[in-house]
Amino acid sequence: MPKKYHIPIKTATPRHHPIGKYATVEFREDCAGSCRECVKKKCIYGIFKENYLHMSTMGEPEYLYACHSCFRCVQECTRGIFSRVINPEYRTLGDEYWRPDLIHMLWYQAHTGKIPVSGAGYRGPFVAAGFDSMWTDMSEIVRPTRDGIHGREYINTCFEMSRRISPLKFNDDMSLASEVLPILEIPIPLILQLPDNLIINPPIVESAAKAAQVLDTFLIIRPEDYSDTLLPYARNLIPSLTCANAMNHETLIQQSRAVELAFDNDIQDTVHNIRKIKSDIILMIRIPLDVDAASRALELSALEVDTLHFYADDHGNELNSEHPRFLKEMIREIHLKLVNGFVRQKINLIFSGGIAMAEHMAKAIICGADGVIVDIPLLIALECRLCYRCRKDLPCPAKIDNTIDPLWSSQRMINLMGAWHNQLIEVMGAMGIREARRLRGEVGRSMWFEDLEMESFGPIFGKRKIAGLK
Repeated sequence: MPKKYHIPIKTATPRHHPIGKYATVEFREDCAGSCRECVKKKCIYGIFKENYLHMSTMGEPEYLYACHSCFRCVQECTRGIFSRVINPEYRTLGDEYWRPDLIHMLWYQAHTGKIPVSGAGYRGPFVAAGFDSMWTDMSEIVRPTRDGIHGREYINTCFEMSRRISPLKFNDDMSLASEVLPILEIPIPLILQLPDNLIINPPIVESAAKAAQVLDTFLIIRPEDYSDTLLPYARNLIPSLTCANAMNHETLIQQSRAVELAFDNDIQDTVHNIRKIKSDIILMIRIPLDVDAASRALELSALEVDTLHFYADDHGNELNSEHPRFLKEMIREIHLKLVNGFVRQKINLIFSGGIAMAEHMAKAIICGADGVIVDIPLLIALECRLCYRCRKDLPCPAKIDNTIDPLWSSQRMINLMGAWHNQLIEVMGAMGIREARRLRGEVGRSMWFEDLEMESFGPIFGKRKIAGLK
């Protein structure tokens, strides 16, 4: 059995006091002051004891960062001096897709590397848009052997970036007649990429490159972001080029194991030229996720490329469409297009845009992806609030600038991806799947709200009408 993949988790304390969801308001003039055990000391999560970076400057109200909302302190205070309210600053985080609770969850995972657990359980809607209208099958969760995190079972999360030979051909003497293609496999089905519409500076790029090296995955990087400080991480970098500038970066192509090329009508000539520079390089094509995405995937599968990278907008929606579809529907369409064209086994599919949680990675693979690309969560790991002030050239409240420590910020990224990896293993173990590649396209192991609704209520009420569509 191969060595178990391990991500080195290490606590990375926030630089600033994080914005807590709940505020504890205390009427201290009513405090008895003589309780043998104050409810603060009895908190089973140690929130008051470890109220990160805030105990020395505690005020009223006291904003709690990692509170699990079990409300034990409110219920058990003998004088009833506690009350719990929502922090108004918490409501200002992110936007309608990158919600405050999601950002808070990512902060916690980047800090501790642990899977987030809520003391009050999930109290959100039964169904919502996007990936929240899709549920995974947990029928094997009752089996005690399905526990990959604690080592009782080996669950493989590898995925290939290289093109596969299908079918194999043999000579009369049973020697292999098929051309042996280079194989590139990474142990976790995700690749890193910094969002180009938010903050990017040398320390952040170096942090992401170091994280990619530790995780044994790749960082997609623009040529203009290369520097001498990135030379130790060259094997884990994928230069993102275009047909117009590819031939100007022969050195980058020669020192890289993989290269990304933006889609263009003349892409075939550029692909051949890159192959001449380095014949065994892994070629990835970057394609917008629009109405033509599926047909382009089928056309490009005939070229000498290994992986297709489709990118949606930051909210996971289809590009250039008046009524955009969400990522999960688009992944399914592209996957089935290649299946029906009998080429799905030859080429790999990865998707970016709107991948905000570990469950999105698992659900994208179920829809038909081989892997995903993580972008905005990397900055959220560095305490980004998604206030978008940087887009207006305003100062960053989280001070994500050139003074940031690459060791600290890379560890935060590693912790986040470590928590995601553990959650992927948990989901796969509960589904009874021990191989991430076996999970690809397994929609039978999932439930979609749209299908269940049509099956249950369609015969009575007919098809649901979507606002704005005829």
